[in-house]
Amino acid sequence: MENILVAGANGTTGKQIVNLLNESQYFNPIAMVRKEEQQEQFKAKNIDTVLADLEKNVDHAFNNVDKVIFAAGSGGKKVKEVDENGAKKMIDASKNTNVRKFVMLSSMGADNPEQAEDLQEYLKAKHNADVYLKNSGLDYTIVRPGTLTNDKATDKIELQEKLNKSGEISRADVAQTLVRTLKDDISSHATFEIIKGDTLIGKALEPVAV
Repeated sequence: MENILVAGANGTTGKQIVNLLNESQYFNPIAMVRKEEQQEQFKAKNIDTVLADLEKNVDHAFNNVDKVIFAAGSGGKKVKEVDENGAKKMIDASKNTNVRKFVMLSSMGADNPEQAEDLQEYLKAKHNADVYLKNSGLDYTIVRPGTLTNDKATDKIELQEKLNKSGEISRADVAQTLVRTLKDDISSHATFEIIKGDTLIGKALEPVAV
């Protein structure tokens, strides 16, 4: 089984990612959290955890890590420190430890933050982190969802490199998409947008399969 380090494991989407990985026969999640009390929920399920703060050194978190999912977010409070520089630290550490794939949870609008009516600073941070990942030499997938909701999973999405329209998508379907892109034959060096749709996630990912 491959060890998957999940940055932002305590977040709403991050928890769903960790649970999906924990149920998988291919992956073993390592939940990266900032505070000791956040570890308990994962330890209760026998899920590996590591304490690391994106505003500090994260190198120690990369012991025996095969792949990374970056699903951390500052919630708009520290976009430069967490969403951009935190991501860059994770990318650097991934390079230094020969991580085989880096899956980035980005956002629709991160390709052109100047055009956004709101969340400009956040989208700029995501844009800079995405560009840094693309130039890192790592194998990567960048997933840019529309507006996140807490609706139930539909297991269906609409996926394009550029959708040219806005839309919503459940965190559950985003989590499933991120986990599926971990596979070696899916979406290497790919960037795409997703919203809720009518195509099964596995089918939607086929065009970006290697």
